[in-house]
Amino acid sequence: MPELDSIRGLAVLGVLFVHGFYYVAGASVFHSPLAKAVIYASMPGRMGVNLFFVLSGFLITGILIDSRNESNYYQRFYIRRALRILPAYYLVLGVLLLVRASSFPFVAFSAVYLSNLAPLFCVSLAYSVLWSLAVEEHFYLFWPTFVRRLSLKALAVCAAAVVLLSPLVRLANFYVVGQDKMQHFYMNFYTWNSLDGLATGALVAILLRTVNLERRQLWRVAATSLAIGVAMLAFGLPFGIATRDGALGSALQVTPWNFGFAGLLLVFLLVGTSEHKRLVDRPVLRFFGEISYGLYLWHMLVFDAYDSAVSRFLPQFAGGSGYDAVRDVTTTHSSFGLLCIRFVIAGTLSVLVAYVSRRYFENPFLRLKDRVSTRTAKASAPLRAAEPQYEQPAA
Repeated sequence: MPELDSIRGLAVLGVLFVHGFYYVAGASVFHSPLAKAVIYASMPGRMGVNLFFVLSGFLITGILIDSRNESNYYQRFYIRRALRILPAYYLVLGVLLLVRASSFPFVAFSAVYLSNLAPLFCVSLAYSVLWSLAVEEHFYLFWPTFVRRLSLKALAVCAAAVVLLSPLVRLANFYVVGQDKMQHFYMNFYTWNSLDGLATGALVAILLRTVNLERRQLWRVAATSLAIGVAMLAFGLPFGIATRDGALGSALQVTPWNFGFAGLLLVFLLVGTSEHKRLVDRPVLRFFGEISYGLYLWHMLVFDAYDSAVSRFLPQFAGGSGYDAVRDVTTTHSSFGLLCIRFVIAGTLSVLVAYVSRRYFENPFLRLKDRVSTRTAKASAPLRAAEPQYEQPAA
């Protein structure tokens, strides 16, 4: 399904651009129209993580549904997930400790996938990109049992309940933390506030396996989902849905994007299985999709390393390194130029590190993943006859 690698590519590029521009220097820092346009254009990239969530919910739920009658269901799933995720993840944690880019308490929380909950224990979120991986791991922890034990109809109800209730949970959290802006920021990372993207993707996976829809009908579903997302965003903009500073934005900011991404996912799947599949099977996007996990893990470390190197060896070019430094540059044009240079150099190095990580470090574990899961399936074959049977998913 190469079109899904294209979606991964879009998601990780969004994250790369927002961390390279918008999160370094807000548009208000610059007066140049070009600078403001670039900064504002990078801002939606922060929703790249939500696109990852929707895609992950779709893929993981589909994998689990399709294998839930297997006797080695749990073993196969967790072995494959561990070999895909853990090697690169723990390598990054080791590097964070080695270069002292993070505190030991935060790395300790991250080692057991609690990085997103570290602020609850007064531990700073020292390497912020790890929060979403913690949410995914929590999803992997309980969702396989739901898929195994529930009928597809009950599973759909469960996922829909998460989608509907998550905004209410975020709204309650908004009022619980009161006027503490830092807690308002951290609460977006808590697992119970971040599950609706995964649940939205799960609903798409269940829909395609339970409702026998023709392609024309699926196009209508995709268009409806996209329209709901756009309408919610348009009507909510005057009331502060674009930011999390108010109650409405805190509760609903990601909801329109989840609907939009569900529609986008269906569009990519439909186009990818048509005669126009080349529209969503783009080599550049597929390349970024294939290295997306490593690029997501490593890019902030590379940007930080660039900032440190420039500050130490080329202080005259440090204007693009960090938000405060950009604000201190008196010549707006030159500061934006330095920001662009920073993005090109550090971004290119990030891609190179991710490529090397994928080819020479991750791929051996991925090959092992396939061998181990095949061996496990063969070993468990005699036990399958005694396994209780569950409802078969529709084609």
